[in-house]
Amino acid sequence: MNAELIKDIEQYVRQNISKFHQSRINKLASLKLDNLLRKKNPYLYKAKDLNTPGEVVESIASAFMSSAEETMFGDWLEGLAIFVAHRVFGGVKSTTEGIDLEMDKDGIHYVVSIKSGPNWSNSSSMAKLKQNFQKAQRVYRTSGNKNACEPIEGCCYGKKKSAPNATHTTLCGQAFWEFISGSDTLYTDIIEPLGCEAHKKNAEYKKEYDKMITKFTKSFSEKYTDDNGNILWELIVRVNSAKTSDKEKQSIN
Repeated sequence: MNAELIKDIEQYVRQNISKFHQSRINKLASLKLDNLLRKKNPYLYKAKDLNTPGEVVESIASAFMSSAEETMFGDWLEGLAIFVAHRVFGGVKSTTEGIDLEMDKDGIHYVVSIKSGPNWSNSSSMAKLKQNFQKAQRVYRTSGNKNACEPIEGCCYGKKKSAPNATHTTLCGQAFWEFISGSDTLYTDIIEPLGCEAHKKNAEYKKEYDKMITKFTKSFSEKYTDDNGNILWELIVRVNSAKTSDKEKQSIN
């Protein structure tokens, strides 16, 4: 592995990883208890036999934040991938809808859609991706460029093979990082730098997370338990699933 590239990646991580951690804290600050209850399945939490406000709040908040962190870190990894591609092949962030990266390699112009992992799509989102690839190829060709233009679905982790007769190439995990860097070890080389200041940043996040849990548990007890401390599941289901009036829609928005 190119030592200079690793050094540059380490510097990039040091300068930018705090953005991911700050996004987590910002997400906590934006949460509202009723919105959390609307977004998660109340039947699941009743079926799990959660019987105290603290158990319900912790379970809902943990599930919500885990999903949110996947998205936030996926966005952060996209930035790292674009940085690596620019550093090695002069790649640039694309301005075309649905395309994240454009780069030239071995006489071919690549348009790349970067995903966090391989399990991101359904049939409609995959159809949209193919449309975006076709549009990007059309724009490239009509701009007078003569080189071949190839679409790539790049996943930062995991494994996934291109489907037979696929309209684009899928590269995941090691194959993707090697494609944008020329190194077959980059996918493991980057894991250590990602831990930069992790302990300190996670301590800050944990402090804010615990404060949020305490606040929401108190609010949950006041709004969704009876005088004997029993959880009012029927009320929670109504908040989550009852038909919404126009006034309530305006309040939510």
